[in-house]
Amino acid sequence: MADVRPLSGALAEVTLDDRQSVVVKHADAPGAVRAEAAGLRWLAAAGTVRVPAVHGHDERWLVIDRVPTGRPSADAALRFGRALAALHATGAPAFGAAPPGGPEDAYIGLAPMYNIPGTDWPHWYAEHRVLPYLRLAVGDGTLRPSEAAVLERVCERMPELAGPAEPPARLHGDLWSGNVLWGANGHAWLIDPAAHGGHRETDLAMLQLFGCPHLDKVLTGYHETAPLADGWQARIGIHQLFPLLVHTVLFGRGYARQALDLAEQTLRA
Repeated sequence: MADVRPLSGALAEVTLDDRQSVVVKHADAPGAVRAEAAGLRWLAAAGTVRVPAVHGHDERWLVIDRVPTGRPSADAALRFGRALAALHATGAPAFGAAPPGGPEDAYIGLAPMYNIPGTDWPHWYAEHRVLPYLRLAVGDGTLRPSEAAVLERVCERMPELAGPAEPPARLHGDLWSGNVLWGANGHAWLIDPAAHGGHRETDLAMLQLFGCPHLDKVLTGYHETAPLADGWQARIGIHQLFPLLVHTVLFGRGYARQALDLAEQTLRA
């Protein structure tokens, strides 16, 4: 008989009769499990970053490998940066492209995220990654219309702020530090993706927004493999607007203030 050990939230670790450990995850939102499974398989298909194997899923349950966790190290971070750059370089058919077999109506965390393809990153990012969450935040009263106007001005200026044009990258899409597991084998593993085609600086900006152990080494490894375009540091803020507005919708006013501060700094630069 399998042994079940509850983890956090809707997760449980299950040790099967053959002693293999898997994680079983439950989701209530329709399409969330299918999107996550498709995202994990798409990232794994690149053969670059390490992700847990998907053993099966239905509309509510997902079964994946259990990752034995260790401690972050500078060497592991350097390897992770190189692998992340290689992942991004495998590309995507379009900005906003969903993973093969993944739904258009996906999720980032508990927030809906729509995978609508586009060819022009600045306009696509404004229309499909910033403005939807801005409208939700105004609708629920978390942001005032006068504050939303500041963020709308950033969206209007996105073509001039976005830097050199780049091809669509294969993104994890929700790359905060909690979705990076430092494995016992000295490698970083990625979990809980909101995978889609996007701009590679978005993944890196999210790592910096919420902190990542040995981030300097991650960036060093990344630049060794695929240097970012000049001025990337100045563009971090525009890429962080997306996750900050998602968090505004999910968790409230504190994140709205951060998004507004970034928008105001961007407009002053």
